[in-house]
Amino acid sequence: MTTTHIATPTVQADSFLTLHYRLSGTSGDVINTFAGKPATLSLGTGELAPAVEAKLLGLAEGTHTTFELPAGAAFGERNVGMIQWLARKELTAMGDPQESYAIGDVVQFPTPDGAGQFAGVVQDFKGDGLNAAVQFDFNHPLAGQPVTFEVQLIGIL
Repeated sequence: MTTTHIATPTVQADSFLTLHYRLSGTSGDVINTFAGKPATLSLGTGELAPAVEAKLLGLAEGTHTTFELPAGAAFGERNVGMIQWLARKELTAMGDPQESYAIGDVVQFPTPDGAGQFAGVVQDFKGDGLNAAVQFDFNHPLAGQPVTFEVQLIGIL
């Protein structure tokens, strides 16, 4: 009689994962999948920050743990150069001319190659009519903050 021992899968650099996770900073959660459907993602594709991915490497399927990352480690430091004014006419050319914005709104923008998107958070307004402009912060919401990363690994392929 032979017995076969099947090893519990562990996260590798190119693993495909099904997981619940939560990323939070000093102001609370930015992402939290625990109350809904789990997320699926592939490591090494830029879906998670490299520092966050590094915390997953070697973890076994079924693991539920929390990591603390120091300020700036997960999403870099805040960069004042990523706070920019965009003329209202530019925004109109990129999207709906009737779109209205409020401080705190997250707006999706196409990447220059049109293959992806990036987000900016509305910070301020100035001018009106043809001279109107909207200030956006293109920093990640957790940039420059300590980050709590909670993860529950459901499946690893």
